[in-house]
Amino acid sequence: MQAKTLGQLKASNYTPLSVKDELRKNLIKQLQNKEAGFEGILGYDETVIPELQTAILSRHNVLLLGLRGQAKTRIARLMVNLLDEYIPYVAGSEIFDDPLNPISWFAKNEIAQKGDDTPIMWQHRSDRYTEKLATPDVTVADLIGDVDPIKAATLKLTYNDERVIHFGLIPRAHRSIFVINELPDLQARIQVALFNMLQEKDIQIRGFKLRLPLDIQFVFTANPEDYTNRGSIVTPLKDRIESQILTHYPKTVEIAKKITFQEAKLTPEQRALIEVDGLLKDLVEQVAFEARKSEFIDQKSGVSARLTISAYENLISTAERRMLVNHESATFVRLADLSGIIPAVTGKIELVYEGELEGPAKVAHTLIGKAIKHLFARYFPDPEKAKKSKNANPYTKITEWFTEGNTIDIADDLILLEYKKTLMAVDGLHEVVQKFHPKLSENQTLILMEFVLHGLAEFSQLSKNYLNNGFGFSDMFDSLFNVDLADDEEEDFR
Repeated sequence: MQAKTLGQLKASNYTPLSVKDELRKNLIKQLQNKEAGFEGILGYDETVIPELQTAILSRHNVLLLGLRGQAKTRIARLMVNLLDEYIPYVAGSEIFDDPLNPISWFAKNEIAQKGDDTPIMWQHRSDRYTEKLATPDVTVADLIGDVDPIKAATLKLTYNDERVIHFGLIPRAHRSIFVINELPDLQARIQVALFNMLQEKDIQIRGFKLRLPLDIQFVFTANPEDYTNRGSIVTPLKDRIESQILTHYPKTVEIAKKITFQEAKLTPEQRALIEVDGLLKDLVEQVAFEARKSEFIDQKSGVSARLTISAYENLISTAERRMLVNHESATFVRLADLSGIIPAVTGKIELVYEGELEGPAKVAHTLIGKAIKHLFARYFPDPEKAKKSKNANPYTKITEWFTEGNTIDIADDLILLEYKKTLMAVDGLHEVVQKFHPKLSENQTLILMEFVLHGLAEFSQLSKNYLNNGFGFSDMFDSLFNVDLADDEEEDFR
């Protein structure tokens, strides 16, 4: 039973702890019991999480430094789980004073007047987290507080009385975790105001110096790009943040897929009615990996994990749209549906000058093409090596079919029968898939047939045209000839 008065709290032998000691105590229990902490954070088991646990054991304030989309804020929010479920505080206190260690005038006065009858309330750990996004318009008053002239007039107090102070976010986070996101965006003079908070434990408001030993676990997040583009963390403040932890993007496609499937917001209908082959899942992740090494993309800005999450949601929705338009009861994701992820890709990348010249849509198509080329060797022989090999080239019938002048367009809205008919019309295409993958379902076979066309195009064996809602394929040399002819005609016209 929770104590309701200060006297009952004393009788219960309650021992107050600082928030850092509280985090340390509960982390020690978690580690000793080999319990999983920071649920939902994937890919950091051997890097970020151990470093964060070390910082908590050291009772340090923490700076999480990394590019966008690396789960910095989520990690900070999960630290709340290491707090005690409930802590007592003096009822009515703005800053949730510890009844056994009050620091505000209000709490001290309550205890002085009421003694052991001082009312006690209990705060749940979910309420002990405060988060502030740093923006250039954040003021000292927002974070620390300001003198309230209305309060001074109402209570007939002078400005020398601490009761005239209206506390900001940080004092109100007493005995809690306080997070400032994108710290470099905070003006330098505001960062300076945090110095004493971190070390000397006092606050200064408009010349009013008040000794207020706040008990706060500070967590800051920052993007390395911010140091040059928008601002910087002032050196004395950075010096007072004891542990700096570097975050990173997923190091393998498998981890990246787990993150995407965990975060993607799909409806029950989408999960039940739309089949997604492992190849398509890998392709979506590989697009992000290609983007993180592309010369067209600003690598200092980073490529967020949100790219693949949004792209995967778009991929499913593109297939769902076809299912609805064609009045089908179910469907499966095709490579043509990759045209639907373009908006998710273009909205998540920052282009350098060369990328701007290419255009975001073309860069997105290039990334998809590179992802296909990267994965093609897992499923089929390298087309370039096969062409030079003394053995029979498995792709000869396919390329010769296109050489004869045949072309196909695969739109993302084709009904299943048309989709199948289009692919089966390509001479030798079904044979190649059957030769290397004979035990697949019909849907998987069709997907790999389409994959072969994309792969041959990426290895310059076929020409691939980008349609508004899919892809077109034709002979490589015929396509080049047509382009040259069109250029000549344009020159003659001039």
